[in-house]
Amino acid sequence: MTRKVMRVINREQCIGCYSCMYACSRTYFHIATTKLSAMRIKNYPGVEGAFSIRICAGCPDPDCAKACPTEALTVRKGGGVDFHEEKCIHCHKCVDACLLDALQWDPVLKEPLVCSQCGVCAAFCPNNVIALVEVDDE
Repeated sequence: MTRKVMRVINREQCIGCYSCMYACSRTYFHIATTKLSAMRIKNYPGVEGAFSIRICAGCPDPDCAKACPTEALTVRKGGGVDFHEEKCIHCHKCVDACLLDALQWDPVLKEPLVCSQCGVCAAFCPNNVIALVEVDDE
């Protein structure tokens, strides 16, 4: 089975402009901020041009969903998860369970910021650092 998921394809090309994070926040929360993005770009202080890119891998069997005690996160067909806000008890277990440290947390609403694997972040990346790519699970 093939599916489309977000991937970092040119890490060394990242300039830390945060265009991807702004695009995510504007698309889903209608606000220009990096804090409500479902992904994170972090720089390493003192190291020129070194950035950590944390993006959901769209796991076919996600640890975040397995860790959720209320099924607020359910496995999405094609990989990744869907978030059911009404079931969330704000326990943070999903974020703690993500081995990639990619699931982000909204500190105000105290709930996960779930990546929908839509690719809007990639569309706004000026250096082709991230992309929505086809993967084969076989």
